[in-house]
Amino acid sequence: MKCVELYRKGDHSWLAFGQDPDKPDALIDTNQIVITSGGETMLIDPGGSEIFPSMVAALTSRLPIERLRHLLISHQDPDVGSSVGLWRRVCGDNLSVHASWMWTSFLAHFDGDSAFVSVPDEGSVIRLGGREIHLLPAHYLHSPGNFSVYDPGARMLFSGDIGAALIPAHKQRSFFVENFTEHAGYMQGFHERWMGSAPARDAWVAMVSRLDIDILAPQHGLIFRGDDIKRFLDWLMTVKIGSGLGAYEKAARRSFRAKA
Repeated sequence: MKCVELYRKGDHSWLAFGQDPDKPDALIDTNQIVITSGGETMLIDPGGSEIFPSMVAALTSRLPIERLRHLLISHQDPDVGSSVGLWRRVCGDNLSVHASWMWTSFLAHFDGDSAFVSVPDEGSVIRLGGREIHLLPAHYLHSPGNFSVYDPGARMLFSGDIGAALIPAHKQRSFFVENFTEHAGYMQGFHERWMGSAPARDAWVAMVSRLDIDILAPQHGLIFRGDDIKRFLDWLMTVKIGSGLGAYEKAARRSFRAKA
């Protein structure tokens, strides 16, 4: 599994892990984010159980596993956190697992012994090595219980599925967006179908537009930096959400014909 350093100042850093060339072809590619500060580590969206061996090997090649104190599962999808039980067995009782209050009893199907820290709808603050890591609401984008992660000291935002792109492996030349116009084509279909609410989209963009952000990292695809962050937010406001709604009418017409 590949790793890129997104930020470093003293003992405070952000690392992104992903683009694993050895993962099974059937698995969607995911970005796992690791924040360190003051000798403590936080892992955001640890990934599915299928990638756990490569992810834990990649992480421990960079950091002692004993420093891992917090694990965030931003929403309920299996590619986000089905490995939670494996991480808890490696880290033991020193690991706090944070998730929306909506999903703790659902995520228990991945790890029935985990004592989840429930995150309220408005989010919360995790203290990591003396720094504050902010969990920000991103509900209905796509999950009804979903969070982004903002680090004001590093000016970094993890956006989860917001900003995700489905990119062919041969097009992944780096971890960063290099041509926004081309990249938007890989985001379009995903956002039209997966994002669940235009009002939620508008509220999220309004919220993050007030933040100082140098890098915006989604869970899938490439990472935005510099002027591409504003380009992405402007583009997101133009997306026509709800491409799957036409299926209702098609199903109704099919059922009507069958009834007749």
